[in-house]
Amino acid sequence: MRPNWGLVSAAMSVFMALPALAQQGGPPAGGHDEPDAPGAYASPSAIPKDPATVDLGIPAPQRLKRLEPIELPEPLPKIQGKDLNLPAIPAFAPQPQPHLEIARPQNALTLRATLGKDGPEIPADLVWRLFSPHAGGDGKLPVIAVAKGGEAVFDVPPGAYLLHVGYGRAGVTKRIDFNGRETRETVAIDAGGLRLKAKASETSDLTSDKVQFDIYSEATEDRDRRLVASDIPPGVVIRLNSGNYQVVSRYGDVNAVSRAEVRVEAGRITDAVMKQRGAQLTMKLVREHGGEALADTAWSITSTQGDLIQESVGAFPSMVLAEGDYVIVARNKDRIFQRQFHVESGKDADVEVLTSDLVDPNSPEIGTGD
Repeated sequence: MRPNWGLVSAAMSVFMALPALAQQGGPPAGGHDEPDAPGAYASPSAIPKDPATVDLGIPAPQRLKRLEPIELPEPLPKIQGKDLNLPAIPAFAPQPQPHLEIARPQNALTLRATLGKDGPEIPADLVWRLFSPHAGGDGKLPVIAVAKGGEAVFDVPPGAYLLHVGYGRAGVTKRIDFNGRETRETVAIDAGGLRLKAKASETSDLTSDKVQFDIYSEATEDRDRRLVASDIPPGVVIRLNSGNYQVVSRYGDVNAVSRAEVRVEAGRITDAVMKQRGAQLTMKLVREHGGEALADTAWSITSTQGDLIQESVGAFPSMVLAEGDYVIVARNKDRIFQRQFHVESGKDADVEVLTSDLVDPNSPEIGTGD
């Protein structure tokens, strides 16, 4: 059954108005004022109940429940005093140092190299390469594994391999049959060192900006020689297999070249000093000895037979020429000047060409060069 909302509203209005009337007193019947008349009285049964208690279908608000306080844990007592007995803590065991054997496979191919058959072990600067013995589609042997350093460890499947170990420009190739179990092999490299120098005179060595060396293999004919190393500066040790080699020394970049046969012995460094027969010349065209060089001059160096040796342009061209006789030709403003000159080995010189050194001084078409 639905509540009568109109009746509830009327009852609430009466409930709010009755207390005010009871304090002030209502007007008497007949319209006359009676100050001493008692106030209006309402029966307690006529006062409506608390609207919150009227069953209007709305649930009454619930009061908050009282929560009991949480009991906090008591703080731990402080440890005081010197008579505290604690169990002994054993010392930590020292940690083992890392070792190569920890990371090494159990079944691996281990290789080491020695300098000669009974020489010392080579500790570094080795390059190890394992090749398949069967050529690939490009006709080359596929590389299976590569290692650098001293001793090499390869974790490869069982089988046959071709091993090449390089030590500088020395090296050896060997067939290796690996059965899949722990295998150790030693490779002997018959290698030595070659250190080269060059002199153009007895007083001083030629520096690296003036001389370079090329090393060729031994052969009966020059066309059969194989270039082993090129552009080697002086004073550098080159590792080579033991044997005979041809060394070509180039002094400058024109024609000062010398050759020598050198033997490299295993297990030792061979020092070779090559004699260069040449000198460095600086040329200039002047009107008089010691005068100022004329610019825009073209130079040609020929042999006494007329073979062209070198050409250059500038006021002070410089070049290294082998020992011998030459013809120096200078061209300036369509005028040609020349003179003969002898190059003596080890004696660098400034060569002056005078404007009076005309090719044909009697020709009216040739001036003085001024």
